[in-house]
Amino acid sequence: MAVFVLDKHKQPLMPCSEKRARLLLERDRAVVVRVHPFTIRLKDRVGGDTQPVRLKLDPGSRTTGVALMREGTDGTTHVLWFGQIAHRGQVIRDRLAQRRAFRRRRRGQLRHRAPRFENRTRSKGWLAPSLQHRVDTTMAWVDRLRRRAPVTAISQELVRFDMQQMENTGISGIEYQRGTLFGTEVREYLLHRHQHQCAYCAGLSGDPVLELEHVLPRSRGGSNRIGNLVVACRDCNQVKNNRSAGEWAQALGGSRKKLDRTRVASAERIHAGQRPSLKDAAAVNSTRWALFRALTATTLPVEAGTGGRTKWNRQRLGIPKDHALDAACVGEVNNVEGWERPVLSIKAAGRGSYQRTWLTRHGFPRGYLARSKQVQGFQTGDHVRAVVPSGKKIGTYTGRIAVRASGSFNIQTQAGVIQGISHRHCRLIQRADGYGYSVQPKIAATKKEEARTQAA
Repeated sequence: MAVFVLDKHKQPLMPCSEKRARLLLERDRAVVVRVHPFTIRLKDRVGGDTQPVRLKLDPGSRTTGVALMREGTDGTTHVLWFGQIAHRGQVIRDRLAQRRAFRRRRRGQLRHRAPRFENRTRSKGWLAPSLQHRVDTTMAWVDRLRRRAPVTAISQELVRFDMQQMENTGISGIEYQRGTLFGTEVREYLLHRHQHQCAYCAGLSGDPVLELEHVLPRSRGGSNRIGNLVVACRDCNQVKNNRSAGEWAQALGGSRKKLDRTRVASAERIHAGQRPSLKDAAAVNSTRWALFRALTATTLPVEAGTGGRTKWNRQRLGIPKDHALDAACVGEVNNVEGWERPVLSIKAAGRGSYQRTWLTRHGFPRGYLARSKQVQGFQTGDHVRAVVPSGKKIGTYTGRIAVRASGSFNIQTQAGVIQGISHRHCRLIQRADGYGYSVQPKIAATKKEEARTQAA
């Protein structure tokens, strides 16, 4: 991977190769500023000539691809650095839902208090925290890379998903204004679709009460889309519990009862006809303009490309499908050189929690954490190098640690979690910054030939 270089006054210079960075460090002409991404600072140089560098982004709901490209005079772009940011929007959503449930329980614990709505006004263009996180994380890394490389321009894939066409490929004209529930209501539509019978047992359970039921439960990311709703009797709804239709069919597969066999057949049919979730496409549609406005505020020229052009560039150049490689193909591209290189995987892990109490699933305390986050000078999220000289865990381990009050830490390495490493064997490499890092190996050259064959 390319190594970022700063001059004596911490101004960005052109990135260099690993070999050149190693020589500069051995000759004591440079010092290490940061390990991830690897950055050095020169001791004897101020300023220098730089070339045009373009930062390209392929924003996604769960992962955002990042590519730093050096633009040549002949229209050829050379890859300098690849990154891949894994967002944690779903984690934020789940924690906010849990906090909301705890707050509701506390409100009625001693005496009932009506919920307050006056303080919930939101300005126009407001994004949910799980969506705003994607914009903030991407912009944080744009600012980091601008401080480490002489970025002169930015390119963003301003993709827009047509979610109605994703459900119905033949939709056109006025049909866009007439959705599934045109001229009816949700419950009446579902009752008519299932002929006023339970979608799973067809009335065999004898329970006449029909309820709205989610094929994929809300607690597991299911939505209120009409494709995720059926009517079911209360008996089937409670027995199905927190399982999807496919999981419930597998759980009842060995039963010989007529009721269970009917439920299995219906659940399998519903699972087979279930449409894919569109929450990722909705997240990209909601954040694309917010990210574009934030990039425009950097005062750098911003190029907006379409998803179709990115795919056309990738297939034309014979480049495999990948988040980072998609970023390299965003916008106007004539040729891409040096794309067969490693990718720095960046996982948003958060900076910990202010909550010092472990809670049960019902919101009751089950344990307490130490008031101080640091133990023996380390805290969870620090990147360390541990050299164990003897014992069952003899060896050298590098990774992200999770601290314990006892001084025995866990280290998350690329091979897995190593438990019970004493703090005496640990040496700090980099302080916690809210991200976990790992280097993915470079894409083999054979995939380039495979992509060319598929494109042909």
